[in-house]
Amino acid sequence: MLVESGFIASRRRLLRALGTRLAGGLACLAMAIGSARADDWPQWRGPERDGQWRETGIRAALPADGLPARWRAEVGGGYSGPAVADGRVYLMDYLLGAGGAVANSPSERTEVAGRERVLCFDAADGRLLWKHEYDCPYAVSYACGPRCTPTVVDGVVYALGAEGNLHALDALTGKVVWAKNFKTDYGAPTPIWGFSSHPLVEGDLVICMVGGEGSVVVAFDRRTGKEVWRALSASEPGYAPPSILETAGVRHVLVWDADTITALDPATGKTIWGVPLKPGYGMSIMAPQVAETSAGRVLFASGIGNVGALFRLDDKLPGAKVMWRNRAKASIASANSTPMIVGDTLYGCDCETGFLTAVDLATGDRLWETGVPTLGSRRGRHGTAFLVRQGERHWLFSETGDLILARLTPKGYEELGRTHLLAPTGECFGREVVWSHPAFAGKCVFARNDRELVCVSLADPE
Repeated sequence: MLVESGFIASRRRLLRALGTRLAGGLACLAMAIGSARADDWPQWRGPERDGQWRETGIRAALPADGLPARWRAEVGGGYSGPAVADGRVYLMDYLLGAGGAVANSPSERTEVAGRERVLCFDAADGRLLWKHEYDCPYAVSYACGPRCTPTVVDGVVYALGAEGNLHALDALTGKVVWAKNFKTDYGAPTPIWGFSSHPLVEGDLVICMVGGEGSVVVAFDRRTGKEVWRALSASEPGYAPPSILETAGVRHVLVWDADTITALDPATGKTIWGVPLKPGYGMSIMAPQVAETSAGRVLFASGIGNVGALFRLDDKLPGAKVMWRNRAKASIASANSTPMIVGDTLYGCDCETGFLTAVDLATGDRLWETGVPTLGSRRGRHGTAFLVRQGERHWLFSETGDLILARLTPKGYEELGRTHLLAPTGECFGREVVWSHPAFAGKCVFARNDRELVCVSLADPE
């Protein structure tokens, strides 16, 4: 079955299902055909993993009285964002065992019993189509649930749980194709805030941040689960997802562990270059961002402790050269939310101030900052909004549960409207938050908290 392309295999299974469930099968087929003409959101930060929504026909304003939900579905706890592919929505969650309770502390692990789950919903109406679940005791800080957004490629869902359980599941049925356990297979201890690095599919490989000696990064054959290569040792694996860096037409896997940003050969795992960058508490979280600017091709990464830097990338000689480093009251220290570069400006949430901040890439100086789309009227560290660019506008999902349409420019933050999607059911530093990256697909937004998954249409009504 896995020798066929995922597209062909998925359609064949779908056609077989029509014989026994004609009505339901036809509905699924209609959704699959429709989604082929529109953008899916099959992994963290979208189809290209770049935080851009490229669909057209999206509303240019949000009504003052908000937008109604197309549907809501009950889910358990977690920070895992939804992924949307072929008319289905995939999400991870956690169901606490009887009597279990989560007491959040940034420096202490909570030990709870419960079940980790991978859920599949119909994107049209929110019906639960299948679930895969397994017992999974937690011993992590902020133990409400999984952290990673599933990655969906060619009819297979790759889902990584907070305690290092990696499953490849058939996207139509939920049947296990293969599975790994990072703790038992690699001797990798669970990081204090759980395994959080979203799996990356590159060609025939699924690449994960694992941990353990010599296995900070591991590439698996995405069809069989067989290890293809392993690479790197570090003080901790960190929490940043692997990504792809293309330089002079050559593709590299870019990873940031707790000590170093490293470019690897995707075929072998061999190190091409590395630059040290060590944030506080092992908290390398954001995906390093690469962009073309007036100063050339650059890479930015930062983390707690105001540790960060802008690097110049050379298309001829492999490597990265420091242009400037973070300094007090300049640049941004990123944590929960990955920032983005637009032109010569960096936009992102500073974990120390809690503000959305714009930074001049030439100097590292802050151009403006505001807590309106992150903390609202509150104050505190780690104020969070997840940024998604759509042409000249941005969609921001605030930790308050609001979806905001805004225009971000070097001159300032202009809010064009907002609608409340979900209650902030999580907790951080005594305030209520929702910290989960939404998905944008089929002209809709899909977002979750610790109780429900919601779908809201953003299609242009005209």
